[in-house]
Amino acid sequence: VQLQAFGGGLVQAGGSLRLSCAASGFTFDDYAIGWFRQAPGKEREGVSCISSSDGSTYYADSVKGRFTISSDNAKNTVYLQMNSLKPEDTAVYYCAAGSSWPDYYGMDYWGKGTLVTVSS
Repeated sequence: VQLQAFGGGLVQAGGSLRLSCAASGFTFDDYAIGWFRQAPGKEREGVSCISSSDGSTYYADSVKGRFTISSDNAKNTVYLQMNSLKPEDTAVYYCAAGSSWPDYYGMDYWGKGTLVTVSS
């Protein structure tokens, strides 16, 4: 089982980044896949997820209207388009797969984090 995350980096406030999460080793349709993030000194929080089976999505209130999640089932890949980024979006972003979003303890699989830094 593998969740590979790509796309982190440094961006100025107001800018955009796109994160990708490529999944392998499990049935893509069986899980909702998405992103948690953890800023220094803060708890890990669920940001967004998508169910590839029915397309339903979840967004944290803090990112609604700015982030958009999508999936390419043919590639077993989930994307998180992040627009209008703010310094408070700075965090390590983790791709995860599970059925109990946004419950951290409900995730079955985790990828390594990718750092997103938003400068003011």
